[in-house]
Amino acid sequence: MGTWWDRNIVEPGKLPLLLALTAFVLTFLITRLITRLIRAGKGPFGNVKAGGLHIHHVVPGVVLTVIGGFCAVAGGQRGFGSALAAVVFGMGAGLVLDEFALILHLDDVYWSEEGRRSVEVVVLTAALVGLLLLGYSPFGVNGLDQQDLQSRGTVIGTIALNFLLSLIALAKGKARLAIFGVIIPFLALFGALRLARPASPWAKRMYRRRPRARARSRLRAYHHDRRWSGPSRRFQDWIGGAPDPVPDRAPLRR
Repeated sequence: MGTWWDRNIVEPGKLPLLLALTAFVLTFLITRLITRLIRAGKGPFGNVKAGGLHIHHVVPGVVLTVIGGFCAVAGGQRGFGSALAAVVFGMGAGLVLDEFALILHLDDVYWSEEGRRSVEVVVLTAALVGLLLLGYSPFGVNGLDQQDLQSRGTVIGTIALNFLLSLIALAKGKARLAIFGVIIPFLALFGALRLARPASPWAKRMYRRRPRARARSRLRAYHHDRRWSGPSRRFQDWIGGAPDPVPDRAPLRR
């Protein structure tokens, strides 16, 4: 255990990254637990207010992120100070991204349908940092051997190809494949080859005069969303809590 820990975590200097990821995930989970207790009216917790102003936890999150980030830059990759800065940064990032939807919409949408975006971003961030912790390098450079790494042309070509595939996948509306394709070599190739989603920039431009392609794109998106939207929503509700139900609108009078 000690040998594996030293060889894979300590020697490569990944201990701060591991501590930051652990603090990030634990802070998000603890914050969601507390907010769900406040929402249910249970426990000793309550909203923080100052002079009648509701202080969202994104505020201390920004402070912790700034402090941890600058201390990490100043302290290097090793030592107790670096580890402490990584923990502080991870805690701040967890608080900030837990209210990512508030930053995006500039509105308190924490328990609304738009608030699901925060959970999506947190899960995506944790997955990407986990891949980096496991040794994956951006743009597929980790897939090259030592001889390839010595060739500047091979490295530049690999980076450019993976970046291009990620851009195509993003233009086709495959955001997750595009983001993970930056880390995992050629994963974005699947998003680049498959049909674009109907509302994507690629579909609006390339399928403008191709009605059959537009129809296939809508049909594939419909079946995909029908298959995966239910499990995805249940997973998000399990982690972050279900959003408030949308009230029915009153029927219009003639």
